[in-house]
Amino acid sequence: MMNGGHVPKEGPNKLMKVSSYLLALRPWSLSASLMPTLLGSAIAFKSSTTDHQHLATAASEQFSVLILLLTLLTVVSVHGAGNVVNTYFDYVKGIDNRKSDDRTLVDQILSKDEVVTLGALLYAVGCVGFIVLALISPAKMEHLALVYFGGLSSSFLYTGGIGLKYIALGDVIILIIFGPISVLFAFMSQTGRLEWATIYYAIPLALNTEAILHSNNTRDLESDRQAGIVTLAIVIGHTFSHILYAFLLFTPYIIFVVLATRYSTWFLLPLVTLSSAFRIEKQFRCQDTIQQVPRETAKLNLCFGFLYVLALSVSDPNRLPYMH
Repeated sequence: MMNGGHVPKEGPNKLMKVSSYLLALRPWSLSASLMPTLLGSAIAFKSSTTDHQHLATAASEQFSVLILLLTLLTVVSVHGAGNVVNTYFDYVKGIDNRKSDDRTLVDQILSKDEVVTLGALLYAVGCVGFIVLALISPAKMEHLALVYFGGLSSSFLYTGGIGLKYIALGDVIILIIFGPISVLFAFMSQTGRLEWATIYYAIPLALNTEAILHSNNTRDLESDRQAGIVTLAIVIGHTFSHILYAFLLFTPYIIFVVLATRYSTWFLLPLVTLSSAFRIEKQFRCQDTIQQVPRETAKLNLCFGFLYVLALSVSDPNRLPYMH
């Protein structure tokens, strides 16, 4: 027995360590992969119910909740790993500094070794999720693997290896991964079909997600330039970056108005978030308020994406384009 001794505070310390690992994943950004995955799954669900005359086909394409959960686990794990890789290389290359939004390595919340271990663990979880998914999904292994490893390698090469982010190609990668690739992967996992028409539905989400990255790069424009890297925001300058951000933010709403006019009024549902979009765009214009814009855009992306998925889910599948 210890007389008057203090009980070691292992519980709180472990809890703080776990919360440090969770923060390193940048949970606020995970909607960027979560929403397109849910969208692809919703398209798969609707496409399997379009033709009620072919009952055998419909039966063979029953929507699987297990496949949905595995797809979410796989995609979000790879996205989290990509965030960790980004944290590591931004710090190693001297891009993250005292003013950086990502404090994981700058404030030594985690060590470099812990960040590397976390990234490796997340990629491992993603690969295990993919293997199980490949075993139970109706999709051909080679098709599923092509899309999965294309996304995985892109998540690493964004800042690792040749570092596409540092040579003004990061925006292209984000548009592809967090749009067509994630939507297609989720759709294919459920149906087994490689349907390129899913890209049509991915466009609004892809543009909105790119707005998150672009606002982040515009905010960090000066510090990135001093670090010697090149982003699209640096190439086009602050004025055109503002124009591009406004385009990325508001074009999806125009698309939804067109979809509502032509196919289903449910597509007006995401317009509920339009007032928030105007507020964030106003913050983008001011140097004092742009700091919070990437996170605010990510919150918008979550609400916007959820309402889009909901609108698609309740619309009549026989009236939707490319569903049959």
